[in-house]
Amino acid sequence: MLQKINLEDILFLDIETIPEYADFNALDDEKKELWEHKSQYQRKDEISAEEFYQRAGIWAEFGKIICISVGYFNLKGDKREFRVTTYHGEEKNLLEDFKNLLDLHFGHPKKLLCGHNAKEFDFPYIARRMLIHGIPLPHKLNLFGKKPWEIPHLDTMELWKFGDYKHFTSLKLMANVLGIPSPKQDIDGSMVRDVFYNENDIERIITYCELDVVTTAQVFLRLRNDDLLREKEIKKV
Repeated sequence: MLQKINLEDILFLDIETIPEYADFNALDDEKKELWEHKSQYQRKDEISAEEFYQRAGIWAEFGKIICISVGYFNLKGDKREFRVTTYHGEEKNLLEDFKNLLDLHFGHPKKLLCGHNAKEFDFPYIARRMLIHGIPLPHKLNLFGKKPWEIPHLDTMELWKFGDYKHFTSLKLMANVLGIPSPKQDIDGSMVRDVFYNENDIERIITYCELDVVTTAQVFLRLRNDDLLREKEIKKV
């Protein structure tokens, strides 16, 4: 079934998120209380709500998106390119730019979005942040009333599960077991907050995010038993 999908119809994506504010004390009293309640199950009693706030980026209600990296195939005969670009800057602006991309170039019913664990994280996170900013949802993220087979989303982790709902496999592990060369990354997801707030180095984060998009595309190719992308086929635009 995967082999029947035209690679040019897929938009691969990944997002990076951080706490909405650099410091817990920047929250107003009501938001502090709401955060304490929201995070109580994960942090238990050993860690205070203030200490745990550095992990707030994983929740759309308390975090924000700092970049969305996307990649797409351009096929010409037996030649192929995988083009990668990133939206970053003020969150509302990057979300509007991403919405425009979906509406203008990936709005057709046959077009699909693909990410790793994206059905659980990236897709709903983007949709929630759009609604928080008052941005109308693009058709590709508006799932209200859609039947499961009508949802235009692919998820490499879900494809790897083969129906096993208990199974979580990281992108890095999938790449390893599928024989995909591991990209040289100098940060991981746990470091994004500090790199953004303490080092003010968005370019370093963008590089990390784009490498994950490329790896997701490589995993998808392996799941189809297609040849992997060569370095010269990957173009940053």
